[in-house]
Amino acid sequence: MPDKLTVDLHPVFRSERDITNAVRTALFRAAGEKVALLEIIPGKGSGTLRSKVLAILAQPHLRRLYRRVEQAPGNEGKVLVHLR
Repeated sequence: MPDKLTVDLHPVFRSERDITNAVRTALFRAAGEKVALLEIIPGKGSGTLRSKVLAILAQPHLRRLYRRVEQAPGNEGKVLVHLR
């Protein structure tokens, strides 16, 4: 069982549907494999992609799968999702 799972959103940043699918798939996979930490890499940029990721994670049916979400300390281009 891996300690963390990482998903990089750089290849799909132009498509809203692909972003949503990538985040949801990674979250469901991490929860299913009982991974403690999911790293989502939206990149630094202007913060638009990070905002989309946080909005996706805030959906009530996804919120049940994790304990908390935070930005990586010292790296604003990475979102850390701590699972239950």
